Amino acid sequence: MSIRDWPAAERPREKLLEQGAAALSDAELLAIFLRTGVAGKSAVDLARHLLAEFGSLRALLEAELDQFSAHLGLGPAKFAQLQAVLEMGRRHLAERLRRDSALESPQAVRDYLKARLRHEPHELFGCLFLDSKHRVLAFEVLFHGTIDGASVYPRQVVKRALAQNAAAVILTHNHPSGVAEPSQADRQLTQRLKEALALIDVRVLDHFIVGDGEPLSMAEYGWM
Repeated sequence: MSIRDWPAAERPREKLLEQGAAALSDAELLAIFLRTGVAGKSAVDLARHLLAEFGSLRALLEAELDQFSAHLGLGPAKFAQLQAVLEMGRRHLAERLRRDSALESPQAVRDYLKARLRHEPHELFGCLFLDSKHRVLAFEVLFHGTIDGASVYPRQVVKRALAQNAAAVILTHNHPSGVAEPSQADRQLTQRLKEALALIDVRVLDHFIVGDGEPLSMAEYGWM
């Protein structure tokens, strides 16, 4: 049966308009993105099939072009559309951050850092540079690779803080393993950066570690 023949309340698009996007399953959301199915499969059937093949919606969203295009109903055009959607989402979250104080919008900070770092296959270290009212001036990825005391240089962080005329920073890095628990090296690095930035009167407000779940705030755990 075609989706057009389904009761209106069960059609993904109509359901979204009536109940909001949060009411839809992963398969229903993906079906709206796909728009059409293939021979013998409706868009919802195809979406369920793809989710089973990839293992999860997240795995599909983070797939590289070759892997993505190897699946039924997908290709370079769909990949380009998906990347555009994901980038619009990241830019929307960044704009939310710029409107308000980062300290007054902790969930906006978490949402942005998840969107920016959680899908990365390698460790990245970055900074949210903030003005005196804790509004975001910029986000920069400063270091790539294994994050430890030898690979993150406080002098470079200080240099970028001065270039952004920042009054405060929020540090962040991801754990591709998915486990957000800070290592001893993470804690030592945080302390070194606090001391270096204090010399130029820049406060370190927090250090977020991005894993599979919600980013972990070292400040909330008293590890700052």
